[in-house]
Amino acid sequence: MQNRQNAAQSLPVPSHWGIDAEIAGKPIVRGTITINSISGNTLTGTANFRGNPIPIQGTWDENAKSIRFDSPYASFTGQLTIYDDAGIKVRHLVLSGKFLMKPPSLQAGEAGSWIATTDTALTGPPINTGAIPPVGVFLTSDLLYNNGTRNYRRFYW
Repeated sequence: MQNRQNAAQSLPVPSHWGIDAEIAGKPIVRGTITINSISGNTLTGTANFRGNPIPIQGTWDENAKSIRFDSPYASFTGQLTIYDDAGIKVRHLVLSGKFLMKPPSLQAGEAGSWIATTDTALTGPPINTGAIPPVGVFLTSDLLYNNGTRNYRRFYW
């Protein structure tokens, strides 16, 4: 039982996420993140904000459901939240948190918030069905699926 619960809540690998970041409520960058591997608690992947994937490296804490990773331009920290929609058998995974821009970025020293989302098939019993995902889920789903229109059946309203 314990293994199934941990597996159901783990960060999927490999996985592809839509991401939106803002400073002072103003969007600064949108794109995608790919988590290629997690070994122990070390994660590697890429971020693609302007058409060219850049490396990311960081840590994943399975027990705390927390992530920390760095790109060449910013450091990100966040938490994983899961929203299950048993009706359509979809598990929505949401990473959200704070970031700090660093040199050589022209915005070095500025901080903001970010949200990234992906989804997987819900294969076991739902674990979180009571809450509605944050509004950023809808924007990042557009980024993830790169279709410019929302898949209304996929998300809560």
